Amino acid sequence: MRMEKILLVLAAVMTISGCISPPAGHDYSAFRQANPHSILVLPPVNNSAEVIAPYSLMSQVSAPIAESGYYVFPVALVDQTFKNNGLTVANDVHTVPVSKLYEIFGADAALYMTIEEYGTSYVVISSETVVTVSATLVDLRSGTVLWQDKARASSAETRSSNGGGLVGMLVEAAVNQIVETVADRGFDIAAITSARLLSSEGHNGLLYGPRSPKYGQPVPSERAK
Repeated sequence: MRMEKILLVLAAVMTISGCISPPAGHDYSAFRQANPHSILVLPPVNNSAEVIAPYSLMSQVSAPIAESGYYVFPVALVDQTFKNNGLTVANDVHTVPVSKLYEIFGADAALYMTIEEYGTSYVVISSETVVTVSATLVDLRSGTVLWQDKARASSAETRSSNGGGLVGMLVEAAVNQIVETVADRGFDIAAITSARLLSSEGHNGLLYGPRSPKYGQPVPSERAK
């Protein structure tokens, strides 16, 4: 009976949260004024327990940035450049002065990311793979913060219950955890998180870049105001 009450409370919370309006749109004035054409993606700071998380994320972020209309410096070459110069830890890379980054790479802006969650976990009656990333875009010519946001994606978002009651839910959660851990679903979920965070078509994403056919047009979050 107690478990049934917990499930009812969780269902009520989900219903209420579904009625909450999305957060207000960003102020893109500084972003639009800076008008960056190229973006340097720095190695992400990893606050999760998964060693593979930074590599998984780095392999996914270039696509939504490029599709939004920007030139993206090859992330593998950028990472290797830092390592060749003794910067093997992302936290140290993030402390490099913006003027030095501009001198070395000549990029208009740099993207600083932090991985807050990555991996598969089992909690009571559910198992999910979650990737949460926060990001900040900084103008390397002035040091001005142009944009910042946070995104989260979970493998449980589109999963439906098997309808087998509490025992069935527990079994399903255990099976999902094993399958998603072995298959490394984090890679796929990182792709969804990256698209939500950076795509110009997403809520509060990047502005349309100069290589986009929609360059100069307001992004969805601006049109929603």
